[in-house]
Amino acid sequence: MATTNDAALDPKKGAAEAKKSFDLSSVKDFLPLIGFVVILAFFAIATHGSILTPKNITLILSGGYMLMIAACGVWMIMAMGCLDFSQGSMLGVSCAVVCALSQYNLVLAILGGIATGAVIGLINALFHVKGQIQSFVVTMCMMFLLRGVCAFLTTEKPIQAAGYITGFNNMPLLMGITIAVLVITFVITRFTCLGHNLKAIGANEKGARFAGIKVQKTKILVYVAAGCITGFAAFINAVKIGSVTATSGNMLETQLLIAMVLGGMPINGGARARFSNVVIGVASYLVLQKGLVMLGLTTEMQQLALGIIFVCMVALFSDRSSNQVIK
Repeated sequence: MATTNDAALDPKKGAAEAKKSFDLSSVKDFLPLIGFVVILAFFAIATHGSILTPKNITLILSGGYMLMIAACGVWMIMAMGCLDFSQGSMLGVSCAVVCALSQYNLVLAILGGIATGAVIGLINALFHVKGQIQSFVVTMCMMFLLRGVCAFLTTEKPIQAAGYITGFNNMPLLMGITIAVLVITFVITRFTCLGHNLKAIGANEKGARFAGIKVQKTKILVYVAAGCITGFAAFINAVKIGSVTATSGNMLETQLLIAMVLGGMPINGGARARFSNVVIGVASYLVLQKGLVMLGLTTEMQQLALGIIFVCMVALFSDRSSNQVIK
């Protein structure tokens, strides 16, 4: 309190504090991009430039289409200060539907995957919004439930997609689809009231409600939309792999969370959420993952490295000034 009064009485001191706060904020905005450059430079040196060969760049891009698309929906959820731990198992079940329906019709398979994701997202939203249960509790329960469903559906053998599905696995097409999803999501969240509402809810849910934002309706809409995006990502996964097993989509939620944090996404959402978090974060994660593999680290060491980086980035980008918890 004394600090505030001193700043109010002393204009120079107040201006200095404001300038310091502005400088720190500006630096934080560029840290994700700087981090990506540092990660890329480190692995370029550590692998003697091997990671930058056309073959490895193609492999990195090839493994990122599904992750980049799914991240668009997760970004909207996280911007509200919520989490979704059911993304991986949701993708697995949606992929099972895509593979099964692909035997009949391509359009039916795509719509089936999207519809499956939408229904799961709606269930998550209703339990969270109407049941007043925290999002990470609801989605964690859904994660285990759907993982069981996926295991049951693939008990005897993997569900195979129709042969023509893997014919869509070519780089220009998948890259074009991914860019289209990114552009559409960016336009919707940047130039419509939805994007502003997401950040307002993340910053202060009660304040957003008093400001006239329909918080419950927005949350339900976002969870359903994120489910649709994950359902579409399941189609991309089917195109890449051609089948679904009990472990399909396993650990996707963890990959998405690490990618978002690497991109500078505050774990509790709010005004500092930027759509650039998606692109920079996923790109950083893909380079980091590929680089660790190329260095010959064991799976355990890779997980340790990712865990340390994740904790550091959460500590760096969490908005502790809001004193809020995950909703």
